[in-house]
Amino acid sequence: MEARLLPYFLILPVTLFLCLFFLYPFALVAQQAFGTENGFSLDNFREVVNYWKFPISMKNTFLLAAAVVPIQLALSLLMATMVTKMQKGRDLVLYIWTIPLGISDLAAGIIWLAIFEQSGFLNSMMVGLGVTQQPVSLLSYQTPWVVFLAIMLAEIWRATAIMLVILVAGIGLIPKEYYEAADVFGASRWKQFTRITLPLLRPSLQTALVLRVILAFEVFAVVAALGGTIFPVLMGEIYAYQFDLQNGGAAAALAIIVLIISIVFTLIIMRALRVPKGASI
Repeated sequence: MEARLLPYFLILPVTLFLCLFFLYPFALVAQQAFGTENGFSLDNFREVVNYWKFPISMKNTFLLAAAVVPIQLALSLLMATMVTKMQKGRDLVLYIWTIPLGISDLAAGIIWLAIFEQSGFLNSMMVGLGVTQQPVSLLSYQTPWVVFLAIMLAEIWRATAIMLVILVAGIGLIPKEYYEAADVFGASRWKQFTRITLPLLRPSLQTALVLRVILAFEVFAVVAALGGTIFPVLMGEIYAYQFDLQNGGAAAALAIIVLIISIVFTLIIMRALRVPKGASI
């Protein structure tokens, strides 16, 4: 095979995979969202946007992402820094911290439901400590802030490891000579972190944030397990349109809206954390 054709041959499987499992399904969804019996139309989008649950689900999705992602970023940075500084037991600690990656979204929601439900661990502990006389219903319409807190904790526990793995790999690529030179010149640990680790970790931070923000806008199973209809989110409304209301056009339109939101935030993150052209470690 000619050398100039080798790169195209190597990317052919990935190209076919993207066409088959992304571009083709996207074309079908777009056709369903914009197409009607009379041809091109925005009726499905008007129906979705004018539905009374749309602003509520939009607000809840953004609120959850704004609360969860910064905490996960701070935790993953702290955990990645701790792991890379460890001399012994590093692999074991990293393995334990990444266990939630092997748990599905729904399973994670059910685990935290066992903690917050009326007969769960939290109620048993409060009754045992004398905080309450009898179990109380925590996940109800009367306590929406508890529902939000439970979903937030479940998401932080479940998905922080995604960012952790990326950041640990990124820190591992930073040459140790930089830190040795900083020690020689008397730089504190904080200055080493802000002047060496963070700037050189920018490509990994970019990847981790883009991935996590996209997943934050697609949260569904954890919310369904803990909040149900108490805490509507965008992906939950897509499910409701498709399977409860049997309205595939509206579901496709809302999916396009979620895709646009994800693309906008991806571009913002990539712009904010852009790596200068030609830069290298």
